[in-house]
Amino acid sequence: MAADPIKIGAVLPFSGGVELYGIQAKLGLDLAAKEINAGGGILGQPLKVIYEDDQTDPAVAVKATRKLIERDGVLAVVGPITSRNLNAIKPTIERMKTPLLYATNYEGGACSRYIFSFSSVPNQELAQLLPYMNQTFGNTYYMLGADHAWPHKMFEDAQPIILGLGGHILGKEFTTGRETDFTPLIGRIVATKAKVLLFALKGDGLSFIPQAHDLGLLNDVTVAFLGLSETDLPAFGGKGQNMFVVVPFVASSDMPSVKAFVAKVKAEAGAGAIVSNYVMTHYDALIAMKAALEKAGKVDKEAMINALEGLAIQSPTGAVTIGKNHHVTMNMFLAKTEGPGLVTVRALGEIAPEPGCKSDE
Repeated sequence: MAADPIKIGAVLPFSGGVELYGIQAKLGLDLAAKEINAGGGILGQPLKVIYEDDQTDPAVAVKATRKLIERDGVLAVVGPITSRNLNAIKPTIERMKTPLLYATNYEGGACSRYIFSFSSVPNQELAQLLPYMNQTFGNTYYMLGADHAWPHKMFEDAQPIILGLGGHILGKEFTTGRETDFTPLIGRIVATKAKVLLFALKGDGLSFIPQAHDLGLLNDVTVAFLGLSETDLPAFGGKGQNMFVVVPFVASSDMPSVKAFVAKVKAEAGAGAIVSNYVMTHYDALIAMKAALEKAGKVDKEAMINALEGLAIQSPTGAVTIGKNHHVTMNMFLAKTEGPGLVTVRALGEIAPEPGCKSDE
């Protein structure tokens, strides 16, 4: 392929606190790019991904996005990971009329002609997870999350579901995520005698789980862990068993297509590589982009956007369909922590998103 490459920018955290997820995203993008190029590229042009480290910092993310669009001339941008950085770069994306392929689960609401979401929004997780927890473990809840947009919105959406199930919310707290000693907080949760801990704390706050295990909290409370992925599990050191999550991908699945995908990632990244839903959703984003450009018949931002709307692709877990609201209907799975990994409890089938857009655009 001697043609000029189609350049895609990736604004991802490779430092600053959530780099684990940036590395996962890169695994998916690299695999997709390699497969696309091995198959002859897109409309005869090779694909080139240009990476920028947003350092988990909104100002850096904006600067990186502008550089990729203005200087590198990318056709589209993939990333970032955090909602803060998504919200920070949204005005730049819209002003520069460049598609953003966002492949991290988030709180919804980023509704724009120029933004496409390839992972889950609150209803795709909560509407399945909470009824299962309520029926299986009890109807009293404590909510614990980081003081960021995503946990606030997840809990806001969870509340009517819990009340509709006849459940009771006995407490709710938001932390900085920078605490190192969670003993007083664990004591407050124990005192409520809640049966389910709805948990939305990532990054540094993951140390809560081994401390909760050591202090006996997890003997009496079952954790419904929002956004948990295989990437997070090493932080628990084998503690935190039997925690539940709803995700779009479980690496240990016995689905042949998932097994094949995991094997491909490990062949590229090493046998010890962790493969989470972040790998798959970022992979899906580039596969969808290729399909859209081929449907459009030309390499053009606006034509690509038009072709992405309503597009269906096959992912390792089955069909992924992009709606008019630019969010995806996809297969979801109830999973739990068991041993060193996540295992599927139940395949939930295709679940449509409710991203909270004010219109279909």
